[in-house]
Amino acid sequence: MRVLLVEDDLVISRALASHLEAAGFRVECCSDGQTAWTKGHDEDFDAVILDLGLPRLDGLSVLKRWRQEGRAMPVIILSARGSWAEKVDGIEAGGDDYLAKPFEPAELIARLRGLLRRAAGRTGNVVTAGRLSLDLFRATAQYDGAAVRLSPLEFRLLDLLANAAGRPLSAGEIGEHLHGSDVLDANAVEALVARLRRKTGPDVIETRRGFGYVLGGLTPT
Repeated sequence: MRVLLVEDDLVISRALASHLEAAGFRVECCSDGQTAWTKGHDEDFDAVILDLGLPRLDGLSVLKRWRQEGRAMPVIILSARGSWAEKVDGIEAGGDDYLAKPFEPAELIARLRGLLRRAAGRTGNVVTAGRLSLDLFRATAQYDGAAVRLSPLEFRLLDLLANAAGRPLSAGEIGEHLHGSDVLDANAVEALVARLRRKTGPDVIETRRGFGYVLGGLTPT
């Protein structure tokens, strides 16, 4: 999952990015509203963590512009101010959740996972695809009830496909979301998929010719 973290306090930004990456997210950071708006306008992110008190362009203005442009990615608003009026303003501007500072990184990660589940049409942490079961919260996998040992990159690919909710993802999309760019080329993606198929069975990841990859037999719970 590719996340845009918009926070002008570099100490907070670095700490949150470290926690998010440890939880399996690919994080891209920026520290001002104008850059945030441009990135959210030009690039695809699975979710955004957006501080309100930003230089150059405030967070509410950034969010309003995104929503007016039809950008629908889930957004968690962060703010040092926790008044009800500000929360209402944030939600009315198009925010999906609101977290007042200070907060625990674990709470932010839990809320982020919840937003991603809802965006994918899921209500729980566990996803099954045929004989494969994924616990997206604990980052574990089972095949026919037996634990499957996956590398962080392998699990991130399965997580990405699970959150796509049945929409095929091209090799370019996969490379961008796993690495933040297209450095993971089509051959590398194909090799990664082949490795996962050897671990999870040949039918877990299906190839849709001309469209990309999708989890087969996906049944969110």
